[in-house]
Amino acid sequence: MSFKNVRIAPFMLSMLLILSSGTGCNSGSTDSTAPAVNTAGNNAVEGNATAAEGLKVTFVELGSVNCIPCKMMRPVMDKIEQQYKGQVKVVFHDVWTPEGRTSGIKYAIRVIPTQVFLDKDGKEYYRHEGFFAFEEIDKILKQKGVW
Repeated sequence: MSFKNVRIAPFMLSMLLILSSGTGCNSGSTDSTAPAVNTAGNNAVEGNATAAEGLKVTFVELGSVNCIPCKMMRPVMDKIEQQYKGQVKVVFHDVWTPEGRTSGIKYAIRVIPTQVFLDKDGKEYYRHEGFFAFEEIDKILKQKGVW
C-alpha cells in the first residue's frame, strides 16, 4: 500500500461514517426523552378512526419494507394486531414510497423504524426510534388501559 492510500483511507472512513449516520435505517434503539411531538392536528385519519372504532390506541409504524430493522418489526406488529384485536389499531407507512413519504414528514421522523402511539383521541403519547420488542410495546400499551 502506498503512502498516499494510507492518508486517504481515514478520510474515506470518516466520510462514510458521517454520511451513514444521517440517512436511511438506524438499527439503534432510542426512546424519545423529549416530549412527544404535537401531531394531534395532523392525525386526522388515525385519530378519528380510533375514536370511531372504540379503540384505545393506534400504533403507527413508520419504516420501509426494504429496511432490516423495519422487517424485524413485522412479526411484532402482527402479534400486537392479533393479541389486542379491537383495542389497538396497527398502521404501517412505508416512508420510502411517495405515498408514505408524506407520513414521514407529518410525524417528523428522524430515523426508521419509528413507532408513534396515539391515544383514543388521536394525540401522540409515546414515540420510539429503532427496533421495539413486543414486551416493551406491551408496557406502553398498558399505559392506556390495553389488556
